[in-house]
Amino acid sequence: MKKEAVKIVTIGGGSSYTPELVEGFIKRYAQLPVKELWLVDIEEGKEKLETVGALAQRMVKKAGLPMKVILSYDRREALKDADFVTTQMRIGRLPARVADERIPLSHGMIGQETNGAGGMFKAFRTIPVILDIVRDMEELCPDAWLINFTNPAGIVTEAVLKHTHFKKVIGLCNVPVNMVAGIAKILGVDESRVTLELQGVNHFIFATNVFLDGHSVMDEIVEKYANISAEDTIAMKNFVSLPYSPSFIRGLHAIPCPYHNYYFFTKEQLQDELKEFDEGRVRGEVVSQVEKELFELYADEELEIKPKQLEQRGGAKYSDAACNLIESIYTNKGDIQYVDVRNNGAISNLPQDSAVEVACRITSDGPIPLATGDCRFAINGYIQMMKSFEQMVVEAAIKGDRDLAITAMNFNPLCPSDTENNIVFDELLEAHKDYLPQFFK
Repeated sequence: MKKEAVKIVTIGGGSSYTPELVEGFIKRYAQLPVKELWLVDIEEGKEKLETVGALAQRMVKKAGLPMKVILSYDRREALKDADFVTTQMRIGRLPARVADERIPLSHGMIGQETNGAGGMFKAFRTIPVILDIVRDMEELCPDAWLINFTNPAGIVTEAVLKHTHFKKVIGLCNVPVNMVAGIAKILGVDESRVTLELQGVNHFIFATNVFLDGHSVMDEIVEKYANISAEDTIAMKNFVSLPYSPSFIRGLHAIPCPYHNYYFFTKEQLQDELKEFDEGRVRGEVVSQVEKELFELYADEELEIKPKQLEQRGGAKYSDAACNLIESIYTNKGDIQYVDVRNNGAISNLPQDSAVEVACRITSDGPIPLATGDCRFAINGYIQMMKSFEQMVVEAAIKGDRDLAITAMNFNPLCPSDTENNIVFDELLEAHKDYLPQFFK
């Protein structure tokens, strides 16, 4: 698909992450000549889009590049003839995230924006919008790639794969990037020398093999990780990761992703979250303050670079991973990256048309997933259950099916009570009713 000019459209362009995206395109310009970067948002996000858009324009001007940064509130105008479309949306903005966290917690249930009840409702709000975007792309830029890093990325990718004819969709997450970095640090080597074999679904992946310079060092990394200190545990910035027992890591013979803390340390994570709930500082409330401070920085007309404070957001490295993925497709690089794609045999005992998060070789034809065989027996049951949960969430989101949604919750370990699930569902539905017309037909 390589050609002289590249047009990229970012939907959710008023996001606080946009400066990282712009920085990524600037530093890759020699390999990925972006001529037009359209930042698209809704009218309600006008103030943020204009603030972050002006910073993006200053960054490009400082770099001295012939890249046009165009701000738009007309998605269809922006999409025409695009080569790549990235999506970084939050339907309902941060108040919706706070509700996703606080309502489950008010019933003694994990409140998290991509897992459990909160993650399900984020999917409900997001899937109809993503499917609308895909319909526009099929008409206006049918050859473009959709790079989605709107959470929950795996469920959103599943929805596109199952409910549209559009196949050029890739889900992206920064969790595997953090896992590579963490494992490289444990091994004391540069990240470029480490590759992983992954099995699982988004925010529920395990590294089932680790390669250093192409040679497996899995036994070594399992033993090192079994004896890791708390400060060296692979972690995210948006929650505390606890070290696992040596017995668990040795018996598992795999490295869990940081989000497994919610499943294997549910009691401890819930205690922390309930304390934050009582103090009025659930993650969404903290992020609201961080965003306020970031946009105050972005508004400074002297600022011409991405501020360091952006790295404190939990999604740091998302945007750089997106730039890396786009560059590899554009240049047919053939490197290994970790993305959400159609399974297509990568994990042989999961549905072939489902979304999985695995290592892929990135080519001009998109990601080619690397085969891993059946899910390892120790993790197979859990992954099968989470895939069933995802599939039910997608169907419930599209049909507005309350019964299926309650069933999905009952199969998610973070929603442990059928009685409470019904109550939490109805409270979340009421809180988000403006964004969920499919449930009020």
